[in-house]
Amino acid sequence: MKKILSYILPITLLFAVGCKKDYLNTKPSNAVTEQQIFSDLTKVYSALEGINKELFASGIGASTGHDNFGQKAFDLQNDLSGNDIVVHSQGYGWFNANYNLTEWGRPTTARQPDNAWYFYYDVIKQANQILSVIDGVNTSTANKEIVKGQALGLRAYAYFYLINYFQQTYKGNENKPGVPIYTIVSTEAKGRGTVQEVYTQIIADLTAAETLLTGKPRATKVNIDVTVIQGFRARTALIMEDWATAATYANKARTGYTLLTSSNYASTTSFSSLSTPEWMWGSTIPADQATIYASYFSHMDVRTGGYAALGGQKKITKALYDQIPVGDVRKNVFKAPGTGTGSNVDYNQNKHQVPVSGSWAADYVYMRAAEMFLIEAEALARQNNDAQSRAVLEALIKTRYPAYSAASFSGTALISEILLQRRIELWGEGFSLLDIKRTNQGLNRPTGAGNHGSPNFDPGVYTTSPADSRFLMRIPQRELDSNPSMTAADQNP
Repeated sequence: MKKILSYILPITLLFAVGCKKDYLNTKPSNAVTEQQIFSDLTKVYSALEGINKELFASGIGASTGHDNFGQKAFDLQNDLSGNDIVVHSQGYGWFNANYNLTEWGRPTTARQPDNAWYFYYDVIKQANQILSVIDGVNTSTANKEIVKGQALGLRAYAYFYLINYFQQTYKGNENKPGVPIYTIVSTEAKGRGTVQEVYTQIIADLTAAETLLTGKPRATKVNIDVTVIQGFRARTALIMEDWATAATYANKARTGYTLLTSSNYASTTSFSSLSTPEWMWGSTIPADQATIYASYFSHMDVRTGGYAALGGQKKITKALYDQIPVGDVRKNVFKAPGTGTGSNVDYNQNKHQVPVSGSWAADYVYMRAAEMFLIEAEALARQNNDAQSRAVLEALIKTRYPAYSAASFSGTALISEILLQRRIELWGEGFSLLDIKRTNQGLNRPTGAGNHGSPNFDPGVYTTSPADSRFLMRIPQRELDSNPSMTAADQNP
């Protein structure tokens, strides 16, 4: 029986006892009873905090590698598997197998498919545990609803990534194998649900969570509130090509948030501080909880002295950089050609930086309002509502580039412009491969000076067909070995 569903570890002790544990150990010696863990609301909140901390923890599961640090590790893989990030040199090699599309085909223990399976199913397991006990806690109905809504949102979030990693995109693949669906605490093994069944569960969880969280406050942006749920709903609808729902929910989600402006977009804190007004959801990571070399900023920011400074710089392609006009502040977060010095080489990214050079205290962003503007604009354009789409797009881009106008774009040209703006605006935030899959594109990496290949690290893969099998994570072998409801025939190609 797989560990991720039957291993019950007190969530408040998760980080104190370490993360490398035996999948088959169902009764650890340090376990306490369910009643002790969830005897009052404070302990339930601690359980939710445990899930929130797991989103940025390193070494969850069997891997203690410096490429395993929660959600941002998977965001980085999504982008490295796409078109727009160039890896400067071999460096220490972390994530290079993602760059050449070989990592997701490795189902062995402690590789990235195994990390993802463990990580997201552990979130699901903990959310199910909370949902199973919250009604018995002596607290107000409102408090119970806040807890339920957050747990349902976290479960939906986990299934969203699982289905997008372990299968192709939704449209056209509705009846293909998805991932096992667990909505209660259970030791019963399950086989792969269909893609449609997984999306149906995601929508059910988000629908219930929206009702529960409407009008409810949250302590900080670390916690999920109704706007984050609406953002998840917009993301899900976008992939499902449910354009009307995507537009409606993206608009709901972004309401009340203030966009970054051209004067503060390039600040060192704009993409590393939860206090940034545009951020909708993220993790606060103080210095004493930072995961140091095993962190997103180690692999992105040369100022940390981490892997980015040791040859693993992440650079924008010249092809995309050249499409950002002069006067657009987003061009300023990349090192202009001919100005590179030391480890801060030409085209190097300076968007994702720690607030203070030399410090590891930096927060992670998982959702921000700009994404919602882009979802809404695209969904409107795909419904042939060009005028409204242009208005939404301009409302976003003018905050970065005051001279911007979308007036000349309509029809397919407008959709192409929106997709280009997604690539620029969301660069390095984890959307590249998901967008390639949902738009049924193959990989098409530009080459030549400033782009992929020599003298930079050679990814070896420059083009693929749409729906390439390398866009899929393979199911971990230990899951196939221990789950009696799955066989070798269930493996992804």
